[in-house]
Amino acid sequence: MSLYKRNGTDIVVCPIGRARRSVNFNKETGDCYMNDVDRFTVSGRPPISNRSADVVDYMESNCVVEQPKMCDFVEVGGKLLRTVDAIYENVATADRCKEICLASKEFQCRSFDYNETGVNVCRVSHHSTSSLSQQQLDHRPYLTVAGATTYQMSSCFSVKIDCRGADMVASVHTNRLFDGKVYAKNRPSSCVNDVKSTLDFDLRLDYHSPNCDVRQDQPGKFFTEIIIQHHDQIVTGQDIGLSVRCSYDLQNRSVGQGIELAMAPATESDDDGAELDSPDKNGGGGGGVGGNGVEETAFVISPTVMMRITNRAGGDIHAAQVGDPLSLRFHILDDRSPYEIFVRELIALDGVDTSEILLIDGDGCPTDPAIMGPISAVDTGGGGTVKILEAPFDAFKFPTSDIVQFKALVTPCLPKCEPINCNVVGHNGAVRRADSFGRRRRRRSVGGGNQTDEVVFQEIRIEDKFKFEAQRGEPGHEINFSGSSGTSTSTSTTGDQNTLYWNTYAFALMLVAFIVLQLFVIFTCWLCATYRSRGNREAASIYESAVSEYASTVRTPISWDNSYYK
Repeated sequence: MSLYKRNGTDIVVCPIGRARRSVNFNKETGDCYMNDVDRFTVSGRPPISNRSADVVDYMESNCVVEQPKMCDFVEVGGKLLRTVDAIYENVATADRCKEICLASKEFQCRSFDYNETGVNVCRVSHHSTSSLSQQQLDHRPYLTVAGATTYQMSSCFSVKIDCRGADMVASVHTNRLFDGKVYAKNRPSSCVNDVKSTLDFDLRLDYHSPNCDVRQDQPGKFFTEIIIQHHDQIVTGQDIGLSVRCSYDLQNRSVGQGIELAMAPATESDDDGAELDSPDKNGGGGGGVGGNGVEETAFVISPTVMMRITNRAGGDIHAAQVGDPLSLRFHILDDRSPYEIFVRELIALDGVDTSEILLIDGDGCPTDPAIMGPISAVDTGGGGTVKILEAPFDAFKFPTSDIVQFKALVTPCLPKCEPINCNVVGHNGAVRRADSFGRRRRRRSVGGGNQTDEVVFQEIRIEDKFKFEAQRGEPGHEINFSGSSGTSTSTSTTGDQNTLYWNTYAFALMLVAFIVLQLFVIFTCWLCATYRSRGNREAASIYESAVSEYASTVRTPISWDNSYYK
């Protein structure tokens, strides 16, 4: 941030040089503060109240032009903007509408909707929830429409590769302040850069050090894979995988560089088979007679609880891919049990080096709603006590292992569990209140019941979505990017510093063409061999026929009787 002061009574115009994103001008003191951030770069963080709104003017620059490469959009359900900047008709698909938004030059497009106000109608806007103040939100800039969806830009990344003499440097620029890390996929501990609240960061990859796992498939051809990870500990569906390569022409001493975002189609593995239930452990007590009185007691043991990993419909899941929508479900196995349950201290663990992350805290509130939401009751339609609790989350994994283990503390309560009201921070930084079944309500035990905490445990195998292919090409072509949300853009490159990377489909097409060519060659050789064999047989037949004819025309030798001359 830079400060400019007013001289005398001159009117001050704050210079926006160096692509400053916003300015604050104090009308009383004449101070002009130039900022490197605006409302969009700090999106997702708690809002900062402006107590000096009457004396300080806040202005944003429209001259800052981002070059989006890989962009992620989030869905805002049930809302449509009342006014937009542009409307396009006859747009074939939602992906095409997204491309129109990203390619907008008249304004910075940050949200769009498709097919909501008409068939094949695409509406784009520079507004998002980040650009609308609370006062504006109170005036309802959104229309509430059931089933409608507005797609709002979340984050964009552009990556440049600097190919140097002994290493390559991957430089990343993003449009939102980034907290997370960037690291080599196969070396998450030894080749990593922890990033804190910045728009630009990089990762240095040494060619000759094993720390970053840079491979050389041909002389002068170096490549590796890197991961841009939003969370400090786990891999989520928002993260991006990149294959980076530097190619050195040793004769011409020219350098080529390329980036390829690996993307695999997200496939959800659903297994709706039933889980084998544990036997019922609930039982009763007895009675006895002592003296003149009769005493009868009953004891109800704590419920048996099972934790399951399911899809959002409740089907069991044993393997998944990063980003798949899943749920953790906690079941009381005995439907007749009078207990309800709370869930607290839910932890995800790495099955390799005991890394762990707290998902639900000791009060039962989610620590990061972007990873796991609050715990809610599942309506089974039976009424009465709640027997099933659910915590929704998108599949994630640790960088060092495909196995994710979950451990939680389950606490029974009688007769009802009163949920705790938690502060939940949304993706735009707004704080809302939400109930979560996670706090034990202190009550006296009924009938001498002994309420104890129970630890439940479950694990799942989760694969990442980064499927890298070893690909090559020639300079002077386009490099294609595909984001985690399916966003696809391209960047043209020129000169000797480019390399074409063929995608999997092109490789498969070449393989099919090669097989067809081989079959054609084999068939041609077979035809030639068959024709030659047939020609030899015909020639032999003709020769034998001619010999037979000739033999039939030769006269039989005459026998002389020599006795006549004696």
